[in-house]
Amino acid sequence: MSVKAFKLISAVEREMLMGDKNYINIECIECCGKNLYIGTSDCFIYHFLLDEKISTAGKITFAATKQLHKYLGLKKPVSELKAASALTRLLVLCDNTITLVNMMNLEPVPTGARIKGAVTFTLNENPVSGDPFCVEVCIISVKRRTIQMFMVFEDRVQIVKEVFTPEQPCAVAVDGYYLCLALTTQYIILNYNTGVSQDLFPYCSDEKRPIVKRIGRQEFLLAGPGGLGMFATVDGISQRAPVHWSENVIGAALCFPYVVALDDEFITVHSMLDQQQKQTLPFKEGHILQDFEGKVIVATNKGVYILVPLPLEKQIQDLLASHRVEEALVLAKGARRNIPKEKFQVMYKRILQQAGFIQFAQLQFLEAKELFR
Repeated sequence: MSVKAFKLISAVEREMLMGDKNYINIECIECCGKNLYIGTSDCFIYHFLLDEKISTAGKITFAATKQLHKYLGLKKPVSELKAASALTRLLVLCDNTITLVNMMNLEPVPTGARIKGAVTFTLNENPVSGDPFCVEVCIISVKRRTIQMFMVFEDRVQIVKEVFTPEQPCAVAVDGYYLCLALTTQYIILNYNTGVSQDLFPYCSDEKRPIVKRIGRQEFLLAGPGGLGMFATVDGISQRAPVHWSENVIGAALCFPYVVALDDEFITVHSMLDQQQKQTLPFKEGHILQDFEGKVIVATNKGVYILVPLPLEKQIQDLLASHRVEEALVLAKGARRNIPKEKFQVMYKRILQQAGFIQFAQLQFLEAKELFR
């Protein structure tokens, strides 16, 4: 049975980006606060300001205002964008080179600092250096079976470590010293400081696109065999049951307590609390799904959309209205980390009371008694 957990709202429409140029595609997106950046197939970066508007009836809309766009001067697509807001820098991957540009005017840094030979890259969200004016960047190198770690400052880059992997890596996520890697035939956890590695489970990257996503301190979400979304800690164990995805998942994102997945026809929403599928949204031709500071963004080749979560209290009330008491209580307990303590206690007492009355009306007196108690 479904829950209405998210609404899909259009943010940037095709005309704002490409007018009538049908051949232009969206390749990558980055969102930092209200700043939305889009990299395109014809080597442009677009910068929009996103404004969320709520009508008196409670309807949410997004207004995107174009700030500027910049041509990078190559005949190659912009393949990845990552914002380093502490440095006011945008890291741009194009033609195997990561360039540093100013987040506001999109101009390259005057020193020309760049990282060459990158296939793909990610930022370490749990950095080990302790320097607030530096970001740690992990790249999969064009050199075979090689990962490189860099420290990136406002106007310079510095290589820290080069690590060799048992097979060719094709996707990576970082947490502290730990790399979670999708290799050709398996996922592994590798501590790049000690060199100790641990096999997780087999996976064939030739058949499917691997997904490796850091979802919290020392925990990752991976696309496992048989269409399973698997959770793994840096110790190589799973503290949560897997979620059942479709076989051809393209991307995944986290918006607690939900895991959102994208395939070629749908966006699906699973609860991390009970692993059940809660919502399915038809969505054709999607190829990007990412979360940015709790904001979940999905994109086709031509447009950008935002998945807006409905307030947890509203979702809990909807479940109670459908007499789905167990699910409502699981979601209410899970909401504890998102709601201030005093507010949570008041809300939780009220929910227990409502749930008790529902069980009482269904003649489940023992269950009702426990809830009332």
